[in-house]
Amino acid sequence: MNFSFDIIEDKVEFFEGIDLKDLEKKINNQIEVNKAIMLSVHHVSHEMHVDGDGRRYFSAVVHFKAKK
Repeated sequence: MNFSFDIIEDKVEFFEGIDLKDLEKKINNQIEVNKAIMLSVHHVSHEMHVDGDGRRYFSAVVHFKAKK
């Protein structure tokens, strides 16, 4: 049985939350997880959407890259 290990160099993750505090908590938790596999935050993009009933939805895309 052969095992091969590839290093993850780039990873993009998507997050959503009902408020900014919830969204930030989810992102921070995943940052800690990705530190274990030597990935750091390269870029963050976020948006807010208001639906017809006035409810807000927050989303973010986080690009992680390997530490060099």
